[in-house]
Amino acid sequence: MSTFMSKPIPALAGVGLKPQHFQSILEKKSHVNWFEIHAENYMSGGGIFHHYLQLIREQYPLSVHGVGLSLGSHDGVCERQLGDLKTLINRYEPGLVSEHLSWSKQGKHHLNDLLPMPYTQEAIDVFVNNISKTQEFLNRQILIENPSSYFELNYNEFSEQEFLVNIAKKAGCLILLDVNNVYVSSKNHSFDANNYIDNIPKELVGEIHLAGHSVQSMLSGEVRIDDHGSAVCDDVWNLYQHTLDKIGTRPTLIEWDTDVPSWDTLADQAAIAHRYLTNMSPLDIKENS
Repeated sequence: MSTFMSKPIPALAGVGLKPQHFQSILEKKSHVNWFEIHAENYMSGGGIFHHYLQLIREQYPLSVHGVGLSLGSHDGVCERQLGDLKTLINRYEPGLVSEHLSWSKQGKHHLNDLLPMPYTQEAIDVFVNNISKTQEFLNRQILIENPSSYFELNYNEFSEQEFLVNIAKKAGCLILLDVNNVYVSSKNHSFDANNYIDNIPKELVGEIHLAGHSVQSMLSGEVRIDDHGSAVCDDVWNLYQHTLDKIGTRPTLIEWDTDVPSWDTLADQAAIAHRYLTNMSPLDIKENS
């Protein structure tokens, strides 16, 4: 039985919870209003991670973000993985639960990656079936996150946003709109990121993600990689503002998963998101910190 009451995630800035920051979070005031954990890092029954998560959860709302359900797998979601996820959810009562528009397993083979899907009607049916079963098992609505993309299949039947919206409507789930992923994919495939955002119905968006990315030189030219290893760039902040203008404020998470910075650096990124969400100036934020 959980000792927590479920807390809704506010339409303010949160960050991904990292072990390097546990103590600072408990000691320092900031504009971070909620935290997200990767489900698979907390599926053991105990240990130091759960000790700190318990303390932090007592003070902040929590979101659980999965990377291992493989909602795009034709042979369905793993029942053991789903059971472990439900145990974690029941323990901490998160305000949001999300997963990815991807697949990572086939039969007994599990791959440590979020692999892309063809945007076809068959793939839509697979996702809708798996998401529906997941929501029924968890007894709650989940969110699905749009991917970052590095190549396009020549037999796609839908654009990515059409594919995503179709799934959300048919499965009755919400969308976790990763603005950085939209930007990365738009640069890699030369499409209009603003148009992508404009074609996502605002009532389907339950959360936003922001992150940094890298630019790598390939024989074919520059490729942007969603590596979550740096600050959010100006172009992504601009696209974020466009997103807020179109759909309104939503809970917004700063992701920083590689080359994890100091707590103060990460909290500063959340403070910028806080400014966008509340229309505060940088000076207002500094004075209210």
